[in-house]
Amino acid sequence: MSFLQLTGATVLGFFRAVGHITHFTIVAVSHCFRPPFYFQLIWRQIVEIGYYSLPVVGLTTVFAGMVLALQSYTGFARFAAGAESSIAKVVVLSITRELAPVLAGLMVAARVGSSIAAEIGTMRVTEQIDALTTLATEPFKYLVAPRVIAGIATLPVLILIGDVIGIFGGYIVAVYKLDFNAAIYLKNTWEFVQFTDVFSGLVKATVFGFVTTLMGCYQGYFSKGGAQGVGTATINAVVSSAILILILNYMITAMFFGA
Repeated sequence: MSFLQLTGATVLGFFRAVGHITHFTIVAVSHCFRPPFYFQLIWRQIVEIGYYSLPVVGLTTVFAGMVLALQSYTGFARFAAGAESSIAKVVVLSITRELAPVLAGLMVAARVGSSIAAEIGTMRVTEQIDALTTLATEPFKYLVAPRVIAGIATLPVLILIGDVIGIFGGYIVAVYKLDFNAAIYLKNTWEFVQFTDVFSGLVKATVFGFVTTLMGCYQGYFSKGGAQGVGTATINAVVSSAILILILNYMITAMFFGA
C-alpha cells in the first residue's frame, strides 16, 4: 500500500502543480491585456532583460558560429572533397534555426529568470507583495505583467541580433582562418537563407521569452521559507525554464520543419 500511496501522491502532486501553473499563466496573460499599463516599469524591464543581455547573447552566438564553421570544415574535409563550399549554408541554417534561439534563450533564462525569481521571491518573504495588495495595487499588474511583456518584446530582437553576430562569427573563421573567398562566402550565405529559417527562430524567441519571464515570476511569487526559499525559487526558475525551452524547441521545430 505504501508504494501505491507514493505513486498516487506523486501523480496528484504533478497535476496539482500543472493546474497551479496554468491558473497563474491565465491570470498573468489576462493582466498583460487589461489596463492600467505601467509603461515606465515595462520600459525598465525591456532595458534590464534586453539591453543588459546583449553582451551575453553576443558572446554566445559569435563563438557558436565560429566553432560551427571550424567543425564543419573539419568534417567536410574528412568525408567529402570540395564540400567545404557548403560551410556557409550550414552556418546560416544552424544559427538561424537552432543555435541562436536555443543558446541565447538558455543564457537569458539563466541571467533573467534567476534575477526575476530572486527579486520577486525577496519581495514575497519580506511581505512587500502583501503591502502592495494593502495599497490597492494588483501584484500581477505591477510585478508580473511588465516582465512578461518585456520578455516577449525583447527576446526576438536579441535573437535577431544573435543571428547576425553568429553568422559573422562563422564568416571570420571561414575567411581569416580557412582562407575562403569573402565574396563567395557571403553570396552563398545570402542565397541559401530563407525567410522561414529566420521566422522560425523569432517564433522560438517569443515563446522562450514568455516562458523564461513567466517561470521566474511564478517561482518567485510563490517562494517561501526566507533566504533559503528564495535560493530554491531561483534554482527552480532556471531549471524549469531550461527544460521548457528544450521541449518547446523540439515542438516548434517539428511544427515548422516536421514531415
